[in-house]
Amino acid sequence: MNIGAAAAASGVTAKMIRHYEAIGLLPAARRSEAGYRLYAGQDVRVLQFIHRARELGFSLERIAELLALWQDQGRASADVRSLARRHIVELERKIAELQAMKRTLAALADSCHGDQRPDCPILDDLAAG
Repeated sequence: MNIGAAAAASGVTAKMIRHYEAIGLLPAARRSEAGYRLYAGQDVRVLQFIHRARELGFSLERIAELLALWQDQGRASADVRSLARRHIVELERKIAELQAMKRTLAALADSCHGDQRPDCPILDDLAAG
């Protein structure tokens, strides 16, 4: 199938397919005589795998590790679980950071009069660095 069909089947844009090829997450596509990229069913499965891993917030580096584990029939599931657990810890840290940002911004918004006055605690806080 061509890149458009592979994109539609996998949920990954054609631009991202080319990017994944460029960085080595996806093997270079075979080419038609006219030079168009051609993808097989296994390529689409890899793209679906990458797409789902991205939805779960894995970095491209971690996705490369996951792909290697997925393609290694002799892998230990403990290795996959360990990688997933490390990702959970990273997600929990990011969630805590986002919640702290939300609390700060909510406090600033609550302290803003929201009227025609020019003074603004939100801008003052941003300017204070």
